[in-house]
Amino acid sequence: MRILFIGSGKSVPSTRFRVLPFAEQLRRHGHHCDVAMSFPEKYDSFRWLGWRGSQLLKRTIRRWHTLLARLRDYDAIVIEREVYHDNTWEREAHFRAAARRLILDVDDGVFLNNVEKFNRISEMCDAVVVGNRYLMEYFQPRCPEVHLIPTCVTLADYQLRVQPSAEHPVTLGWIGTTHNVMFLQECAPALRRVARDIPFRLLVVATTDERLGEVDLSGVNVEFRAWDPDREVADLHEMDIGLMPLRQDEPWMKYKCGLKLVQYLAVGSPGIATPIGVNAEILEGGRVGRAATTDEQWETALRELLMDPVLRQQLGQAGRKLVEEQFSIEGNLDRFESILRGSE
Repeated sequence: MRILFIGSGKSVPSTRFRVLPFAEQLRRHGHHCDVAMSFPEKYDSFRWLGWRGSQLLKRTIRRWHTLLARLRDYDAIVIEREVYHDNTWEREAHFRAAARRLILDVDDGVFLNNVEKFNRISEMCDAVVVGNRYLMEYFQPRCPEVHLIPTCVTLADYQLRVQPSAEHPVTLGWIGTTHNVMFLQECAPALRRVARDIPFRLLVVATTDERLGEVDLSGVNVEFRAWDPDREVADLHEMDIGLMPLRQDEPWMKYKCGLKLVQYLAVGSPGIATPIGVNAEILEGGRVGRAATTDEQWETALRELLMDPVLRQQLGQAGRKLVEEQFSIEGNLDRFESILRGSE
């Protein structure tokens, strides 16, 4: 098959985990895969060019991508989320005209701010691929063919971490975008209380630390590290326990696909997470980590895992097995290939 992916940008999480790994694996299976990236990246602009100039450049590049799509006669075109981060859908319609089979991939509640846009796009697509059952429930009335492929990791890239010695200080970890650093406010009170009598390090990995100062982590031993894709897995290996707090009062939280939690589990670290959306399913039964909503639940979970290295190892091993069975690119590739063909 000849396949074109319309990607948001190499550093955008949805591109990194739902486009590039599948494209790489499909090439190994003998398919021709092109990835047409937004330039600048979908959610960014060039400071030297300004916002308006950057938007004009993005649209010029996308018109060129549409022309190439018409000339190269792709068997399938996959649009990651949307072409432009705005309320328009004309460019999606152009790709529809160029595609034998048009597929929309959605891993978040991006439609909540542009309902009409995503209604139009999903109607013009042959299929929608979603990252969890909540997204599936949303799109099923809007497109006759909806498939669930969770946000996955490439197992070959996520080696199991080596368990540290008993003398090694326990490290809690959080990894994500600069904007989402604010979610740490949800567990900050528990972190402050636990830090009074249990020593630990909190490793925060994000693009920048500009929002970290807005979270009250007084008394907590915090280390910030700038995110680097080349050492992302190495940073995860330092985390004995991974954190994924979410806000309960925001409607789009349930549409998130649990990427942080999956990353922690993939390297063999247990997670503590707010049980919203797919997180609740991953954490069901407490087999791979702990669910926490209230300050008291966060504190209980933190104390339990900080004080019990054997439990951490057991939960981490179970988490790795879960990722192998359900959340790996390798395990979902054949099904994704079938969706591209229209034979699922």
